[in-house]
Amino acid sequence: MEAWLSLSLEVRLAVLFVVGVLVGTQVNRGIYRLAWFPRRIGPWTPPDEKAPPRQWQDRLPIAGWWWLRRESSLHGAGFWVRPLLIELAMGLGFAALYAWEVRGGLAPAGSQGILAAAAGRVHAVYFAHLVLLTLMSVATFIDFDEKTIPDAITVPGTLIGLLLAALLPESLLPVVNARGLETLLLHSPQPWPLGGNRVESLGWAIACLGGWCLALLPRTWTLRRGWKKAFQYLLASMFRHRAWMIALGIFIVGAIGIAFVWQLDDARWRSLYTALVGMAFGGGLIWAVRIVGSNALGQEAMGFGDVTLMAMIGAFVGWQPSLLIFFLAPFAAVVISVVQWLTTGRKDIAFGPYLCAGTVILILKWPEIWDWGAGIFYLGWFIPALMAVCMVLMWGMLSLWRMVAH
Repeated sequence: MEAWLSLSLEVRLAVLFVVGVLVGTQVNRGIYRLAWFPRRIGPWTPPDEKAPPRQWQDRLPIAGWWWLRRESSLHGAGFWVRPLLIELAMGLGFAALYAWEVRGGLAPAGSQGILAAAAGRVHAVYFAHLVLLTLMSVATFIDFDEKTIPDAITVPGTLIGLLLAALLPESLLPVVNARGLETLLLHSPQPWPLGGNRVESLGWAIACLGGWCLALLPRTWTLRRGWKKAFQYLLASMFRHRAWMIALGIFIVGAIGIAFVWQLDDARWRSLYTALVGMAFGGGLIWAVRIVGSNALGQEAMGFGDVTLMAMIGAFVGWQPSLLIFFLAPFAAVVISVVQWLTTGRKDIAFGPYLCAGTVILILKWPEIWDWGAGIFYLGWFIPALMAVCMVLMWGMLSLWRMVAH
């Protein structure tokens, strides 16, 4: 850290720009290779059989896509523009986000100096944000292309988020209040309660992990032959494939890890517990919306990839920001959907990119958003009741829309 901080800010920004561009090359690789229908696009994958031979300059970041435009007859005119812009944007984004966060951008006006002086905390938060933004970039463009979000992104991403919370407890969002500089934890804006390390908290943490592992299993649910048969089909579908063995392995290893961190009874446990609840709350919120929306509309309202995506985001930011992101996403959807319609003529909506955009807005406007929304979280257990009422109202509105539309 000292060697890094000894460099001038300009040098650090230049290094981060280069790193961001290089990461962008792998973001592009992930977009095309992790998709449901993989495509042989880009210099880091085997070329299409009909493609001209690859040249050394094709592997140059950013500029290489200009040379690869000779493959337009295979991939479509202008196919090279988006990946070129992604690599450029990743470089600029890595540098710009660092310059903003290292100057205390995540603290309220007048308190930036307090955060900027905590170099270790700032860099931990910045690193977590880079990882999250990279994962969301891959998920966003796959969702734009196919309206799917692969588990190959969200499952490892969620585990990385939990691991970061345990290893770098200060990587969660910072909060500056009357008590000084703190980390946004499970009970924020209230202080961590005495006895917060009770056995019950260990049980809840392991339950969050278990619920997430069960959610990853394939499921078939139908009431056509009654409730008894519905549960029989559900259990059979969940344990038919070997995926349950992987999920069980993750759960066992994860539960042991959680128990180990719990007995430490320090900042690592508080951070990990916060991340686990954020994962469960974020995924559960979108899952509830999916169930209610699908029931009201009589068709699938959103893909399950949106559920696992929001669980991943929740593991990085916690449950309070997850709730705020949920309400920010529709505003991002208005802007992005209009741009999509004007540039491509497409009117279909993939919800994942809007959750990601809401997350970016939350990070960039964190001091203002938390200053506005912190009071909500003094309501405690009233919040789940309020969300339940919102779900009922949403079901009513969507059901009415379904009747009017038909």
